Amino acid sequence: MSMTVDKVNEPGTEVRRGKRSWPASFKLRILKEVDEAKASGGSGAVGEILRREGLYSSLLTDWRRQRDEGALVGLADTRQGRKPKDPVRAENERLRVRVEALESELVTANELIEAQGKVSALWAERSSRSAETTTE
Repeated sequence: MSMTVDKVNEPGTEVRRGKRSWPASFKLRILKEVDEAKASGGSGAVGEILRREGLYSSLLTDWRRQRDEGALVGLADTRQGRKPKDPVRAENERLRVRVEALESELVTANELIEAQGKVSALWAERSSRSAETTTE
């Protein structure tokens, strides 16, 4: 057996489940379902809902308090996590990088053109000197 399975099977080892969290839409749906079950007069229906979802009645108390304070309404349509990057800002950054690369290439191209002009002038001077020495 693997080491983790052996540890779990040891007496006195407690395995804890991580803290669970529920989205606001789930909480509101469960509260609505429980309230409807209570309105129809079935107290056993509430227990059935709790067992089906694996919830404790104390959670309902907390969720009702959150709902009454307005906390769940504010959370209902929010997305969790990092905010998406602004596409315009990302495009501007991409274009800035591209402009820098092109400017660097332009400097290199101008240096090459200048060097080619110097080489051409040197060859023209040499060829005119060699033409003068051959004609003399």
